[in-house]
Amino acid sequence: MENKQVILDYIENEKLNYIEMSHQIHQRPELGNEEIFASRTLIEHLKAQGFEIETDIAGHATGFIARYDSGKEGPTIGFLAEYDALPGLGHACGHNIIGTASVLAGTALTQTIENIGGKVVVLGCPAEEGGVNGSAKASYVNEGVIDEIDVALMVHPGNETYKTINTLAVDVLDIKFYGKSTHASENAHEALNALDAMISYFNGVAQLRQHIKKSQRVHGVILDGGKAANIIPDYTHARFYTRSTTRKELDVLTEKVGQIAKGAAIQTGCDYEFGPIQNGVNEFIRTAKLDELFAKYAIEMDEDVIDDDFGYGSTDTGNVSHVVPTIHPHIKIGSKNLVGHTHRFREAAASSHGDQALIRGGKILALMGLELIENKKLFEEIVEEHQHAKGH
Repeated sequence: MENKQVILDYIENEKLNYIEMSHQIHQRPELGNEEIFASRTLIEHLKAQGFEIETDIAGHATGFIARYDSGKEGPTIGFLAEYDALPGLGHACGHNIIGTASVLAGTALTQTIENIGGKVVVLGCPAEEGGVNGSAKASYVNEGVIDEIDVALMVHPGNETYKTINTLAVDVLDIKFYGKSTHASENAHEALNALDAMISYFNGVAQLRQHIKKSQRVHGVILDGGKAANIIPDYTHARFYTRSTTRKELDVLTEKVGQIAKGAAIQTGCDYEFGPIQNGVNEFIRTAKLDELFAKYAIEMDEDVIDDDFGYGSTDTGNVSHVVPTIHPHIKIGSKNLVGHTHRFREAAASSHGDQALIRGGKILALMGLELIENKKLFEEIVEEHQHAKGH
C-alpha cells in the first residue's frame, strides 16, 4: 500500500505541471515525424527525472527511448507515448494526452521502483496517424526495439471509458500511372491516358468490393487526376487503404488491389507504380487479463467502464501487441456523441474533462505497472495468455 500511495501522491503533487505540458503540446500541433517540439518537451522532462535518453529511433528522428533501471530484478514496463497531430485539425485525436499520460505514468512509477525492482521504459512513438514513413511502432517492432520491454501500456482519449477493442490491419498505398500527354482534340490518338488508367483502376476496385468479406475495406481518393480538360493527363496519383481483420488476409487483399493496378496499366499502355507509403499496420492481439487490470484501476479512479461494439479502426499499437502483452483502452474526455478527428474532439483534448482524464489515465497506468512488478503470478499469467492468443 505504501508504494501505491507514493505513486498517487507524486501525481497529485505534480499534476498541474503535466497538464501544462499537455496544453503546450496541444497548442503546437505537429504532423507525424515532424514532432520536434512535442518530443523535445517530453524528453527534457524525462531527462530531468533521471531517465537515460536515446533519440532518433529506427529511422524516426523524433522517436525516443527513455529508460529508468532500478538495478534490481523485475519486469520491464513499457509506456507508449504518441504525440503527432492531424493535418488541418491539430490534436483532434488527443495525442497530447496520450504522450503526456505515458510520461506521467512512467515517471510516477520510478518514484517507487527502487523498492520493487524492474525497469521503466517510455517509448516516444511518432506518426501514429500515418503518412509517409508513418506508424513508427511498426518500425520499432521490425528493428527489435519492442523486444526490450515485457508489457506495453497506454491510454487513448475517447467519448467513453472502455477496454481494448478489436482493430483492423491496414496498408496505406500509393497508386501512380504514367502515360503520354497530348492535346485532347488535335492528336489524342498519340496519347497514353493516365486518367483512363486511374478510372479503370477505380472501376476494378469497385468490382472487387462485391467479392471481399464484410470485415474487409478498400477505400481511396484521387490526389492528382490531371491539370486541364483539353490536355490528356500523362500522370495520375491516388492513395488507397486496404483493411482486414488479420495481416494474413490483408496481404492477399492488397495483392489483389495491386493486380488491378497492373491490369489498368496494361489496358491503357501506361506505366505504373504501386506500393505502401508507410509501415503496414497489424490487427490487435488482445490480452484479457491485462485489460481487466486496466478496468480494475479505472473503476478505482471513478471511471464508468463500459462494454460496447465500437466498430473497427486501426492503430500501429496492434503491431506491438504481436510481440508483447499490450493494451489500447480509451478514457472518457467528453460527451457520448464526441467523435474523434473533429474540431470538437480537439477542443475536448485540452478541456478540464480532458485534463482530468490525463491525470486519471496516468494514475491507472502507473498503478498497473506497479501491480505487474509486485504481483509475479499475475504477470506470468498475462504473459502466458498473450502467448496463447498469438497461437504459440
